[in-house]
Amino acid sequence: MVFRRLFRRQAEPDVQLEKSLEKTRRGVFSEITRLFDRSAIDEELYEDLEMLLLQADVGVDVSEQLVGELRARVERDRIADPAIAREALREAMVELLELATRNRKLKVLQRGVPFVVMVVGVNGVGKTTTIAKLAAYHQGFGRSVMLAAGDTFRAAAIDQLKVWGDRLNVPVIAHEQGADPGAVVFDAMQAAHNRGIDVLIVDTAGRLHNKFNLMEELGKIRRIMQRHVEDAPQEVLLVIDATTGQNGLIQAQKFAEQVDITDIMIAKLDGTAKGGIAFSVAKELGTPISYVGVGERAVDLSEFKPETYVDSLFFGEGDGL
Repeated sequence: MVFRRLFRRQAEPDVQLEKSLEKTRRGVFSEITRLFDRSAIDEELYEDLEMLLLQADVGVDVSEQLVGELRARVERDRIADPAIAREALREAMVELLELATRNRKLKVLQRGVPFVVMVVGVNGVGKTTTIAKLAAYHQGFGRSVMLAAGDTFRAAAIDQLKVWGDRLNVPVIAHEQGADPGAVVFDAMQAAHNRGIDVLIVDTAGRLHNKFNLMEELGKIRRIMQRHVEDAPQEVLLVIDATTGQNGLIQAQKFAEQVDITDIMIAKLDGTAKGGIAFSVAKELGTPISYVGVGERAVDLSEFKPETYVDSLFFGEGDGL
């Protein structure tokens, strides 16, 4: 097909990511692909493209932006071939995602000095599973990891974290349900220092995301961390549930208004046919998307790479060459 000759895969394939995006790729994005299987570029193409982008959870503003940029590129470069226009759309998508990644801060991990990751997000987004995936991710680099059960409001959160700790052979610092989260974090910071832990991952409460008291609690936890490590937490990771679409984005915006978020994790990407949420997140928050969850296992985490992500939306394994 002409499409596959012109629309070349630019990035290295990520089999896990491709599999997790299969629902989106076979659904909305397959329809987007077919939009360009026509003899000429016309107004109907632009209208249908915007509608499909909205269906993919790309969001109103971002959908309008992408279609507008495509129109401008077609006119400027006098593009007549729809297959070339499709490549122009791909490039605009990659560029949009890359704009957010340029805000990524340099992270320096030193052996035996706790690199502290504070994980935030509303209940139900997959924070506990994300913490397990991060632990496995850092273990893959040979780093020692410790977990802190800072979500003391939910007994289930503490128990789940302990289960994952046992599975991964990672120590978990926890108190009883209802305990002061600050006390848990204080003990975890001390233990991480004493044991020469490389990475400390801290769970936090996720309910009442739009209430001041929870944000105050997160601020208190941060101050306790900084008594031990001046620049802690070096990473504040906001977890977003891909299956909640634009609602997840609204929740993320509320957190970002109150907490200095450094990185974003899009979880449950394999459970939605609307994988376009990443574009809204990148545009509206401007915070780097660092990871995506691509399954339920601890190893089902991929580093976010804009080009790989976009190509995975359009191509499956063995396609695109």
